[in-house]
Amino acid sequence: MRIFFTGGSGKAGRHVAPYLADQGHHVTNADLVPLDHPGVADLRVDLTDAGETYSALAGLATMAELELAQQPAYDAVVHFAALPRILLAPDSTTYATNVLSTYHVLEAATRLGIRKIVFASSETTYGICFAQGERRPEYVPVDEDHPTVPEDAYAMSKVAGEVTARSFQARTGADIYGLRINNVIEPHEYAELFPAFLDDPSLRRRNVFAYIDTRDLAQITQRCLETDGLGYEVFNVANADMSVAASTQEIRERFYDGVEVRREMGHDETFYCIDKARELLGYAPQHSWRDVLPHRAARPS
Repeated sequence: MRIFFTGGSGKAGRHVAPYLADQGHHVTNADLVPLDHPGVADLRVDLTDAGETYSALAGLATMAELELAQQPAYDAVVHFAALPRILLAPDSTTYATNVLSTYHVLEAATRLGIRKIVFASSETTYGICFAQGERRPEYVPVDEDHPTVPEDAYAMSKVAGEVTARSFQARTGADIYGLRINNVIEPHEYAELFPAFLDDPSLRRRNVFAYIDTRDLAQITQRCLETDGLGYEVFNVANADMSVAASTQEIRERFYDGVEVRREMGHDETFYCIDKARELLGYAPQHSWRDVLPHRAARPS
């Protein structure tokens, strides 16, 4: 596939875009800064500008494409570009940047006839991650039916992006899939960050004790590109286990006392439910902090 990938230079994108290229796809990284990866074409695009976005999606990706008999079109869009959290810019800027860029990408892609769009939403849409004070889920495990009522500008922008995506899907009938991505972890961060999480599980309360390895994020993105006919869907994206060594029972007793438990859970199963992605996409996460820190893992005897 010829893929227009926005935000390929970000923390998640710099892993996912090269992965897709390694799968044989022709990937163009649309970002304000280059990725400088030999298998990915770089194109500087300000996605908050409608004209730039449309021109980039309608144009060439590389000089080599000049040799083709006619200009190729993009087969898919993967939209990861965003200001990735609050407190990097004023709230108004965060909201405007993320909402405008998502609108422009979706409008340009659908008007150009692109039938597969995968976009990055967020765990923050559930209103827990960036809440003022403590906020607990209404029930666990948190699935895609859980209410999305955030208070912060970043999560608001992601909810607005989902509404926009659903509207464009209704207008066009294209496949548009949203990924509610949990806390993105690069492989080297297991040794750097997770010892503190294992010592103090409360550090992971705002992430619903979950995480997503960049390699498994790449896998689910590929599965979205390979899975046709779902229309509009959103998927929680996380690894299969929690980011702490405590058991699910221990976490429920310490942090979620009184919170409804919708179903029986495994000993260290993620509270950020990934059943839907497994069922509809064939998503099968392969990685865990336990592979790097096995001596810190607590398993049932």
